[in-house]
Amino acid sequence: MLRTIQGTPVPALGFGTWELVDDDTFPGVTAALELGYRHIDTAQDYGNEHTVGQAVTASGIDRDEIFLTTKIGNDNLTPEAIRSSTYESLSKLETDHVDLLMVHWPVRLDQLETNLEVFGDLVEAGAARHIGVCNFTPDHLTRALDAAPIFSLQVEHHAYLAQPRLLELCAENDLLFTAYSPLARGELLKDPAVVAIAEERGATPAQILLRWILDEDEHTAVIPKATARERIEENLGALDVELTEGDHDALTALDRGRRMVDPPFAPDWAR
Repeated sequence: MLRTIQGTPVPALGFGTWELVDDDTFPGVTAALELGYRHIDTAQDYGNEHTVGQAVTASGIDRDEIFLTTKIGNDNLTPEAIRSSTYESLSKLETDHVDLLMVHWPVRLDQLETNLEVFGDLVEAGAARHIGVCNFTPDHLTRALDAAPIFSLQVEHHAYLAQPRLLELCAENDLLFTAYSPLARGELLKDPAVVAIAEERGATPAQILLRWILDEDEHTAVIPKATARERIEENLGALDVELTEGDHDALTALDRGRRMVDPPFAPDWAR
């Protein structure tokens, strides 16, 4: 399943690597690529870019077939550090470019416009093909859109956290809306409504939850993390699941504005 965003095709189901340590990263990314994933997500702050790069290189898959994302860490959000750390990331990832280079968190907002200008310079230099932002509120995203050609937004999103305004903004501006922590850190897997739908559809709860996100809008993508090969393959099976309108309504009704990821430096989400 592909999303076409601003003329660029992006695999809608990707492989996330947040919290994958080195012993899990190489086999995880390797399994994902072997099974057919072509969208891989990492970040400077994950500490695993070098292992992701090794796995991508070892796969033998043509680099142009893989949509590769990384994110600039909070400590590197100054113009000079953005430039230098991007090229450090490219070296670790064993590539001359990433497909998507993102601001990881909305910090140092006093220089957001200046920083996004540097991101644009890196696109012009060929180090990145597109730029995006993560964990931005609607107000932050609107500001970013006024400053730069944003391609993607990545945020926590699952049935317990609907994010309707951000979904709307992405649709209006032809942005890729990428959901991380789509299983609500595992809590949704045991929700009675999810389990009931999974049993009815002959699927797993994870597949139901991933498919719900994929069905929300033609701009949505999802990047579940998994370590075991069988779980990585299970998640890929979401592409074969079919949900009814009633299923969608039942899952949408689970929204309770509940966040699972809220570090001390996170923004005021109410804005």
